[in-house]
Amino acid sequence: MNKHLVVGAGLIGRPLAERLAARGDTVTIATRSGSAAVGATARVLEANDPAAFAHAATDASTIFLCTNPPYTDWAAQWPPIFEAAIAAASATDARIVVMGNLYPYGAPAGAMTEHSPETTTEAKGLIRQAGWAKMRAAHEAGHVRAVEVRASDYFGPGATGTAHLGGSFFTAVLGSKTARVVGKPQLAHSWSYLPDIVTTLIAAADYTGDWGRIWHVPSSTASRTDIVGQVNAHYGTHGKVSGYPQLLLRSLGVVNPMMREVWASSYQFEMPYIIDSTETARELDVTVTPWTGALIATAESYRNKK
Repeated sequence: MNKHLVVGAGLIGRPLAERLAARGDTVTIATRSGSAAVGATARVLEANDPAAFAHAATDASTIFLCTNPPYTDWAAQWPPIFEAAIAAASATDARIVVMGNLYPYGAPAGAMTEHSPETTTEAKGLIRQAGWAKMRAAHEAGHVRAVEVRASDYFGPGATGTAHLGGSFFTAVLGSKTARVVGKPQLAHSWSYLPDIVTTLIAAADYTGDWGRIWHVPSSTASRTDIVGQVNAHYGTHGKVSGYPQLLLRSLGVVNPMMREVWASSYQFEMPYIIDSTETARELDVTVTPWTGALIATAESYRNKK
């Protein structure tokens, strides 16, 4: 029986732990608050504490690193978390599956593959780039076995927080109002469905081939203009979408640290931003959930809250 440590109980960590437990694996879910997940054992953990991390990972075959500090805390929190995770995996011989994102690639010149150059100059992208570089170096040195799964902006039933395709977007459209969004809504953008992220994490952990690499989550691509049209057509609503002016975002960032970080990564919505997951589909046999079903399931989750 596989035994796993899932670090983080958010929109990815909790359903991941529950999916693993449902298939019969032994799962511990670890967070600062001791948050629970169905079928898993809850544990309190400061993920930046190497000794505590290693103790939590005792006998684990896999560590899933799914925590995600607030944007404004990345510089302080991510480096010690990566170091503690590496130390824990090295001490316990557990494999590490890291939940990552596309930030290290920077502004893409085309569709992003697992082998695209990492050209970011933005602070958050550099932090994630450095974290995976340290993890990969530890893998190549033989200290750990590690892999990173990268997704584009997530969406799915009940997605909360700062999701660009989340509650504020769908509530506005379903109410025949205007959804205000970052960037240019008419541009193509890739969206990663939360259940598909979980599927890819599990497939990456089960993979028996070479590790020390990146996998991309199979995702759908659509402009937010088209998404609004699809939602309107399905529900008979009259929602619209409009982008915030970049100058406004930048001005808000002067007084609001979170908005400053949103503006810093808003380039992702000022150009086509597309993920290529051909290798994942071929090697891990993971396919994207059909777009229409995923979109309507997501919209329904907000519609039912009205």
